[in-house]
Amino acid sequence: MSVHVKKRADYQPPAFLISTVNLTVNLHPTATRVVSVLTINRQGDHNKPLVLDGDKLTLKSLLLNKNDFSDFTLSDEGLTINTDEDTFELEIHTEIDPKNNKALEGLYLSGGAYCTQCEAEGFRRITYFMDRPDILAVYTVTVVGDTDLPMLLSNGNPVDKGQTDDGKHFVTWHDPHPKPSYLFALVAGDFDLLSDTYTTMSGKEVALELYVDKGKKAQGHFALASLKRAMKWDEDVFGLEYDLDIYMIVAVDFFNMGAMENKGLNVFNSKFVLAEQASATDDDFFNVESVIAHEYFHNWTGNRVTCRDWFQLSLKEGLTVFRDQQFSADMTSPLSNRIKHVRVMREHQFAEDASAMSHPIRPDEVIEMNNFYTVTVYDKGAEVIRMFHTLLGPEGFRRGMDEYIKRHDGQAVTCDDFVAAMQSATEIDLSHFALWYSQSGTPEISLSHQFNAQTGKHNFTLSQTTPATADQATKQPLYIPVAIEIIDEDGNQYVDEQGLISNGLIILDTPSLSFSVSATTEKLTPVLLGNFSAPVKVYNPLETDGLLTIFTHGKDPFNRWDAMQTLYSRCISALYDDVTAPIESSLWTGLESAIKSEQGNLELLGECLVIPTFETLCQTRKDIDVARLVAARNQFCLLFAQQLSKVLNHIFLHIDTGDYAYNQSAVIARRCKNVIFAHLARLPEFEHVVVSQFDNADNMTDSLGALKAAQYTRVFETLMARFETQWCHDALVLDKWFALHATQPKDDILAT
Repeated sequence: MSVHVKKRADYQPPAFLISTVNLTVNLHPTATRVVSVLTINRQGDHNKPLVLDGDKLTLKSLLLNKNDFSDFTLSDEGLTINTDEDTFELEIHTEIDPKNNKALEGLYLSGGAYCTQCEAEGFRRITYFMDRPDILAVYTVTVVGDTDLPMLLSNGNPVDKGQTDDGKHFVTWHDPHPKPSYLFALVAGDFDLLSDTYTTMSGKEVALELYVDKGKKAQGHFALASLKRAMKWDEDVFGLEYDLDIYMIVAVDFFNMGAMENKGLNVFNSKFVLAEQASATDDDFFNVESVIAHEYFHNWTGNRVTCRDWFQLSLKEGLTVFRDQQFSADMTSPLSNRIKHVRVMREHQFAEDASAMSHPIRPDEVIEMNNFYTVTVYDKGAEVIRMFHTLLGPEGFRRGMDEYIKRHDGQAVTCDDFVAAMQSATEIDLSHFALWYSQSGTPEISLSHQFNAQTGKHNFTLSQTTPATADQATKQPLYIPVAIEIIDEDGNQYVDEQGLISNGLIILDTPSLSFSVSATTEKLTPVLLGNFSAPVKVYNPLETDGLLTIFTHGKDPFNRWDAMQTLYSRCISALYDDVTAPIESSLWTGLESAIKSEQGNLELLGECLVIPTFETLCQTRKDIDVARLVAARNQFCLLFAQQLSKVLNHIFLHIDTGDYAYNQSAVIARRCKNVIFAHLARLPEFEHVVVSQFDNADNMTDSLGALKAAQYTRVFETLMARFETQWCHDALVLDKWFALHATQPKDDILAT
């Protein structure tokens, strides 16, 4: 079987454009009839045939300019039309089988409801079409269904509805904004409806409609409130206003893509919409708000301005992930949000860079388009956008965004177009920075430090290298913004003599650069990569006292957290190498002092008490014996609990979480308390506390906190059985139960 590799360099502008699409979809479980009327325009002076994509379609008839047409070639991949017309109307009648569409691409029937998923190439399973993102058309869609499907939904605004002669009913939708076929959506079924309105900054009232499975209406209020917060935030921060009369969200258990930003009709899996105190954790509430916002933000960064081709996917996804990260930071906790994103990078994206799947955020070739949806394209892509924001500053980035929208509204564009818009907003030459789009791999930066006692100068050399990856053997130096501060043992700040550090930032755009600092003290601590200013690995050889200095005196809270993570990783690494390796008592003394100093800062404390995960630890070593690494981590966690139990228990007892509420201070308090709780639960004398928390929890966060802590106790199976009995009726909650079973620390876990 031959494999067809698609290459970015092979892109050709479309030979034809489709300006309008008039669809009629007459729903039937196994024989849905689709009538597509297309207005098509030849582009340029050529005699190429019109090639339409199609997959698993039954062609019933074809008309060109309202006349039967037979000069076509039909294949498993599509339909080729031979015509000399430059502007013409093509009417295509097809039949599809939603019930047996097990690919869940295009139109499918599941759980008694019809639903679509068209990104990346699913529209070709509904009708013959130029199924590529640079074909932008205005859609008018009529959905016809039986009366047991009371909700007939599609993109845009509803413009007509009524009854058909054969006892069915229909709704016609019109979307005035040109869009690519991957944003087409259709949903038909019987749902509970939650309604609200939002008044935009220009005074337009928008109807908000949330459709959920029957009986789930009460769990949708938080999602609808999240949508309104996202709409307001996008107006305040980016000046972007919603552009239709109605915004709809459908949430169903069977949707397989998580969430999809179809124009005006978002479709979600229920887990990203449904949330209430009893059954949803703080993380669930966070994810609902974040994903609701992400899909809404696509209205401008993805829908109004879309991708020329799928190699440009990070254009919309990296940018929109960054936007939803900024939104979540404003709605909740900036530090915890940043750490969450960095963990994704270190645990997953860095691993992808080091694997056979390595690719840049704008890949050069692919076999299957659906394989583009990676942590590199999304999350590393967001980090590249964040570096733009760091370099240009909030005001400069906003100017660049305004220019991007102004230039390209209603267009399908490229990553280069985005860079050009950013370039218009700054005097910084971004040509070198643009290499981030085409070079794969994780850069590694290192710092060497020598002190000359005679001159009183500290000499620093900052270097970068990017190891070869599976897809690229040769690497070039990147343009890396490195947030940096240089402090002494008392927290005093120092500046370099060369003036390379500006506003706490140094640009590393060559293999190495050197700078010096004058200071009478021998002990200066360089603090690198504040707020994770670039998606790189850092090698900064600091001793324990230097790391504790960062935690005590560093200005950047991310650096303070990262210093503790480095300290823990080194201890675990030492135990990995030698299970009897002693951990100096001075370390525990220093940690106890550091913990006590942050009792009033539960956000930082809660994050700093989290021990690095196995996945993170894998990034710190090249030789990985899985069992040894797991054992070393468990050994350190037990030592941590034993040595620090007194101070941890004191803080645990004095954290007042109060009655449940989902707000920043309450979430921070619960997180810190449950992190400490997980440490203490490793000690037998705290087993009764585990049972007590489980018995008295008034929310899912604390219930799961107790169950996670119970993994190291004798009561785990008993509590899990009680939890299953209580929640056996709720599929989303049972997913958490299954996850706890699958991840419990047992040697024979695979046998169960």
